[in-house]
Amino acid sequence: MSPDTIIQSAYDKGEGEATRPSSLKDPEALPVDGRKYPGRGTLEDPFVVDWDLGDPENPFNWSRLRKWIITLQLAVGTWTVSFCSSSYSGGLGPMSAELHISREVAILGVSLYVLGFGLGPLLFAPMSEVRTDRPVFLITYSIYALFHLGGALGHNAATILSTRLLAGTFGSSPLTNASGVIADMWVARDRGVVSAIYATAPFMGPVIGPIVGGWIVETRLGWRFNFWLMFIFSILALLFGFIAMTETYAPALLRKRATKLRRESGGQYHFISIHDIGRHKSITQTLKLNLRRPFLFLATEPIVLFFALYISIVYATLYAFFAAFPIVFQQIRHFSPGEGGLAFLGVGAGVVLGTSLAPYGNKLYWRAMERSETGIAPPEARLYMPMMGAILCPVGLFWFAWTSTPPIHWIVPILGGFPFGTGIAQIMQGLLQYLMDTYTIYCASAVASTVVLRCTLAAVFPLISPTMYAHLGPQWAASVFAFLSLACTPMPFLFFKYGPLIRSKSKFASSQMAGATLIPSPLETVQEKGGPHAQPLKI
Repeated sequence: MSPDTIIQSAYDKGEGEATRPSSLKDPEALPVDGRKYPGRGTLEDPFVVDWDLGDPENPFNWSRLRKWIITLQLAVGTWTVSFCSSSYSGGLGPMSAELHISREVAILGVSLYVLGFGLGPLLFAPMSEVRTDRPVFLITYSIYALFHLGGALGHNAATILSTRLLAGTFGSSPLTNASGVIADMWVARDRGVVSAIYATAPFMGPVIGPIVGGWIVETRLGWRFNFWLMFIFSILALLFGFIAMTETYAPALLRKRATKLRRESGGQYHFISIHDIGRHKSITQTLKLNLRRPFLFLATEPIVLFFALYISIVYATLYAFFAAFPIVFQQIRHFSPGEGGLAFLGVGAGVVLGTSLAPYGNKLYWRAMERSETGIAPPEARLYMPMMGAILCPVGLFWFAWTSTPPIHWIVPILGGFPFGTGIAQIMQGLLQYLMDTYTIYCASAVASTVVLRCTLAAVFPLISPTMYAHLGPQWAASVFAFLSLACTPMPFLFFKYGPLIRSKSKFASSQMAGATLIPSPLETVQEKGGPHAQPLKI
């Protein structure tokens, strides 16, 4: 087992602190900065900079309050971007009339924005692995906020649609980089609840957007105020980022420490981050490699490919509803735009329930840790909730499909959104946690692979939904999405059984997880393990 594996294993057991084995320390190393570093301090044999036991600069050892503030900032940034994707839909009717465009052209504003979510990660996720997170977020989010002014001030469809595409592209960085930041700070034992809470943002934003956008259109403020509200929310999220965002990526932090130590020694000694040992590629070469990696993952990693397909289908179905709900509730049932937006409350309530079940999923994960001989739970322990969600999603979609028209009361299809919302929350949370546990330092690229695919489908589904509803009718059009979800239902069950075998053949999967398997046992009471640093997460 390599030194890096030893340290990562300690983290995955739930231990917030770890140190490099003493056998790696050079007994003749000179004390620098109050510490002893392996090496001689020469150009040929530089001092190797790594974390010490209890190192306060190690993100795993930061206070819970600090880590929660950073996590909250990520959630706020992601929620804002997601909210802006759908609040636009509340003003489709008035905007189409004022700009003299068809409703299909107006819907392009949703599709192009979401398509930008898929384009941005191709650049921003690789940048975050070179990385520093803070500059990537602050620069891209600043540009993102400004592009909302194109919709607020633009006088033609071309201006509005082009700025929507650019806004989605530059606003996408928190959608992919957040997973890496969470993995940088939270040990695997705590990561389940944290990831579940964060993963709510990409779904609650789109659900709340049409509600707010619909009621704004009915006031004197008009449809353009939707864009001003997007701009205001984006500026507030950006200010929160300026205050709370900090670097969490261990290679970047250790590289910075090595540079600082060399400067403080007056250039007398040479220092190198442990992550840079044997690294011969330039930043440009590394960036190019990381740029290809999301596509490489989709082409060579079955885990990423199948989970990306599953996440894409449920995520794109949610965005298809932004075109389908106005048809079902406004055209067929004659709701106002504001009332039509309220129809999303069923989905929103389901997302809240799905998130609230996260602590139970985390308990199952802890039990898997207890049963493991190594104290490390395999990623398959993250799949309990997705297996439940895989059943709920098609149930909710078929429910909505076959109750969507009169004489069935309008509340019935809205209630059908409840199991669908619960299911997508459970699927999104569990599958993203599985990817984070499986790919560790490559998780940003693994998640970027899913984002690229899911946002491409999410851009297409709203465009084809009106045509499907016109030609197939409300019941069968919605049933198409239900059948797609039903076809994906076996995936979490199959990976629960065969995941260890598939991971063992992966080039990118974390080495200490490669052979980890679940050991069946009764659902005994959870007993915490791992000493003082392995306490359960307190919310």
